[in-house]
Amino acid sequence: MAKLFSLSEASSIAIHAMVLVAKSEGMINVNTIAETTKTSRHHVAKVMQRLAKDGLISSGRGPSGGFILKKTADQISFLNIYEAIEGKAEIAYCLFQSPVCPLDHCIMNNITAKISKEFLDYLESQTLNLYI
Repeated sequence: MAKLFSLSEASSIAIHAMVLVAKSEGMINVNTIAETTKTSRHHVAKVMQRLAKDGLISSGRGPSGGFILKKTADQISFLNIYEAIEGKAEIAYCLFQSPVCPLDHCIMNNITAKISKEFLDYLESQTLNLYI
């Protein structure tokens, strides 16, 4: 079945993992995140490294290590998390990614731009503190 909308697995892991980190009273490790999200430990580890590199979380090594937020939960939006994984988000104006439509007007009535903007606005409005 075709999906009209989906996030990459990495983005989905990142958003879910960040909610788990925000909810955690202390450090939370890769194994706990992978078990809770039912995803690959290795994929979670890669995602968490990218989030740490982007300055959203701090990591600690060792048996009592794991991850904690580097900012407060209300300062981190889903858009921050999404862009840490996927890169800077842009509004999609054309299904062909063309600056000039080959037809007289957009046959999709610019729905891609409307949906993209609404999705980005939603991601920006959702902060981690809404889920803890």
